[in-house]
Amino acid sequence: MEDRTSAPRDVVLPWKPTAASRSSRRRFRRLNLTVMLPLFAVVGVLLVARQAQTWLQVLVLGLGLLAALVAFERWTIGDLARVATPCLLVAAAMWPYGVLVVGGPVQASYYSLLIVGSLVVPELPRHRAVAAVGVAAYIASIGAWGVAADGPFTSSNLISYVIVPTGITVVVICLRFPNKGFYDVMTELEEAREREAELAVVRERVRFASDLHDIQGHTLHVVKLKIALAQKLLRSDPERAEQELRETYDLVGDTIAQAKELAYGRRRPNLSTELENARNLLEAAGIHVRVDRPPGVRPRPGDLLAQVLRETTTNVLRHSNATLVHVAVTDHGITIVNDGVAAHEPPSLRGLALLARRVADSGGVLTADRADGRFRTAAEFPAARAGADERPEEDA
Repeated sequence: MEDRTSAPRDVVLPWKPTAASRSSRRRFRRLNLTVMLPLFAVVGVLLVARQAQTWLQVLVLGLGLLAALVAFERWTIGDLARVATPCLLVAAAMWPYGVLVVGGPVQASYYSLLIVGSLVVPELPRHRAVAAVGVAAYIASIGAWGVAADGPFTSSNLISYVIVPTGITVVVICLRFPNKGFYDVMTELEEAREREAELAVVRERVRFASDLHDIQGHTLHVVKLKIALAQKLLRSDPERAEQELRETYDLVGDTIAQAKELAYGRRRPNLSTELENARNLLEAAGIHVRVDRPPGVRPRPGDLLAQVLRETTTNVLRHSNATLVHVAVTDHGITIVNDGVAAHEPPSLRGLALLARRVADSGGVLTADRADGRFRTAAEFPAARAGADERPEEDA
């Protein structure tokens, strides 16, 4: 029979953010909003309060500060392009206003352009270097205008109006380029991780389809042969033909039962096989796996423990940002612990809820809890119950 499990190796899936990736982005946004945004706001307010001389100047410079804060807030959610142009125009207008109206190289007047320019320029799709040079040239030219308007040329005026504002802006924009590269790398890694997880799930589905094909394909082939044989024996040996038809009927009924067991997860899986499969799936998604199974341990009932491991593996791939999964197997239980769990929005684990009832019906207890960014799934059977199951697990 052909190997169908290799089919998904060339599958290219369109990536879309999952709950895990959206959770990571929300954490980044909250971090920026709770740490950086208040810092920018406080510094801007202090500069305006210190350097504005009239309420009109407070209002105008405050408008520039507001444009900078709006641009930063939109940047945290990846929506900067929508407000980039108006925020940049308002921020750019503050520098000549400070130089020519307020008087002097007012830091509050180029503070907003410093923030908005450092956010907008690295996000441009192309010509970023040209845009950075343009921003620096604009600040330098307005500063030179201020030097000329301030009276006799002095080196201190050149430093205050041109060198310091231009230098600070250039340094901040240049620092934003590697920062942007860091965010891009993180996004690419996240996308790659999500693709690997989705591909692992596809492989699991193909494995299920392969099992179903093996069950039904073999049966249909045998049924075809038996019916053909019964047709030949119908006149020469009616009793043998009737026997073949009875066996065919029983075979079809048994196949229906096996298909139902497979569909509802009641087909007895092998724990050793599931351990190897879980390791392959998780490592394919970039997750380190540690398995503790002491020599001589023969867990019972291995079929239920294998199903718990299979369901937990799927949950780790779909609902977490795990980097490490630890599986511990004993004579009468299994424990799976993974990291990368968000502190909010607990995932809906309906598969484990169904398994919990089946484990309870068999005399065991299945628990799932979360603490300190880790999710722990454990299935335990009392020693008496485990020892009562005399059917040992077959090694894969």
